[in-house]
Amino acid sequence: MNEKNNLLLPLTILSLSIVVSVIIFSSVWSAARSADQTITVTGSAKQEITSNFAVLRGTLITRNFNASSAYTELQNQMPSVLKFLSGFGFEKEDVEFFTINSYPIFELNNQGYQTQNISSYVYNQRIEIKSSDVFKIKEISLALASLIEKGIEFNVEPPEYLFTNIDELKISMQAEAALNAKMRAEQIAEATDRSLGPLRNARMGVIQITPKNSNMVSDYGFNDTSSIEKEITAVVSASFEID
Repeated sequence: MNEKNNLLLPLTILSLSIVVSVIIFSSVWSAARSADQTITVTGSAKQEITSNFAVLRGTLITRNFNASSAYTELQNQMPSVLKFLSGFGFEKEDVEFFTINSYPIFELNNQGYQTQNISSYVYNQRIEIKSSDVFKIKEISLALASLIEKGIEFNVEPPEYLFTNIDELKISMQAEAALNAKMRAEQIAEATDRSLGPLRNARMGVIQITPKNSNMVSDYGFNDTSSIEKEITAVVSASFEID
């Protein structure tokens, strides 16, 4: 009888331990199962922006069979280019000048191969104009080609149109995209009679800055500088727990 009593206490303790272990395991399993139930959504935000800064670059080019004459022509024609720019409100101090470059042009033989004989020399100088008046820069870029009528060869590059506050805007757009992701997740949870839990993780997508009404995208992000009117799009992928 004493033997049975001696065994009863250990068995009771063992049974209680098993019961407690089962309860703890069930609670942990239930919590883990609940935590594993997540919903992943993608939120986006889009905003139209107008460029507020522009850069225009172009190159004055002269050619002559004599190097000295080609250089002299370049010096003589630059004032005409500056006078043309002055007509649009940009004076000499508004223009940045780059180093004058030159190179020879070699004659070709009857087979089309280059010879060692120099036929002429080319001299060129690049200039750059920066302005917050983006529409005036566009107007100048379209008009500069008319210099050819005065015998001036000027190669104008497509203007670059920029938005100077883009870094601050990117931050606010990403925040807006995150709010959009949360709203979508809430709508999906409500539609399935569930409630939205805390955020598990979030991933910011690349920023797309494209011409207005364009569908251009890039895996690495797109930064359009060719248009004045643009659209900026931010994307955020987020996962939430659902209860």
